[in-house]
Amino acid sequence: MDASKRQFLKRLGGLTAGASLIPVTELDAAPATAGKRYGMVIDLRKCIGCQACTVSCSMENLPPVGQFRTTVQQYEVRLENRQQATQVMLPRLCNHCANPPCIPVCPTQATYQRDDGIVVVDNQQCVGCAYCVQACPYDARFINHDTQTADKCTFCVHRLEVGLLPACVESCVGGARVIGDLNNPQSQAGRLLREHADDIKVLKPEQGTGPQVYYIGLGDEFVNRIDGQPGLWSPGHD
Repeated sequence: MDASKRQFLKRLGGLTAGASLIPVTELDAAPATAGKRYGMVIDLRKCIGCQACTVSCSMENLPPVGQFRTTVQQYEVRLENRQQATQVMLPRLCNHCANPPCIPVCPTQATYQRDDGIVVVDNQQCVGCAYCVQACPYDARFINHDTQTADKCTFCVHRLEVGLLPACVESCVGGARVIGDLNNPQSQAGRLLREHADDIKVLKPEQGTGPQVYYIGLGDEFVNRIDGQPGLWSPGHD
């Protein structure tokens, strides 16, 4: 790792210095096999915007300085008939869609979906054309400055395969992120989807991508069409 990246991660690490992390737990399901469908449930009521997920992901996956596979973005939402704007913390990452639009546009089939639903990139096949970056409606992909190939969240599949949690889930101070086999109703993620069925939302549902990252406590202003524009507001939207 070069010096600039070490310094960058050291500065970010200061955000969570002294924080009491939740205990590391085992995955709800064994390493990926046929029949599983990994997804993530994020409880926004528990997210405090500490960026521990951003820091741990950067330390685990080492993207170039200034590029991130996941982060917590802060949005300012001004609701009708309210003078004061509301600050909303929204974790963002690849949605590992059931119908991923990034796959059909890839000219070399470098982007593909595993049997367990996780969308990954074969860097040996990727030519860095950025078609997939443009096709993603969630701005979850980028061209890695170092490798000049497509990069994004992989649910830390290398950790899942050995029975560990993704770095962002393991480090979440408030326990806001939960990953599991959505085909298993007894998994923690499956239980959350069932228990909060009336409150579960996804980003940009009108895109028809079938996102497998679900949010609890996501305001309608992030989902419904506003001023003719679908879904997510931009920071500072008035």
